[in-house]
Amino acid sequence: MSKNNIGVNRLVVGAHYGLTEWLLQRITAVIMVIFTVLFLGVYLVYGNASYEGWASLFANQFIKIVTFLTLLSLFYHAWVGIRDIWMDYIASAGLRLALQTFTVLWLVGCAGYTAQILWRV
Repeated sequence: MSKNNIGVNRLVVGAHYGLTEWLLQRITAVIMVIFTVLFLGVYLVYGNASYEGWASLFANQFIKIVTFLTLLSLFYHAWVGIRDIWMDYIASAGLRLALQTFTVLWLVGCAGYTAQILWRV
């Protein structure tokens, strides 16, 4: 019997995170859609377009936390997508690492700036 990597006993290689990342990206997308629909509903019922209207909407600690968690979902969603683009289209390992590092630093900076904006109101 010849030894090959095809069939039941095939050799499986790779990072083994594809399904988990795919599922997490779908979950973060659902979180963002639910937040958007609920936020638009709250804004249409209670909000006004003035600074005072936005400040009163975000004066509620619950709204701040839900908004922050939704934006963290957005940043993770973006990380998965951009990381896949870097892995698929950048052949040079050094350039890919540099781009991934820049992306992580940018997204962490965005998360910090988000917290600063939300809790400044």
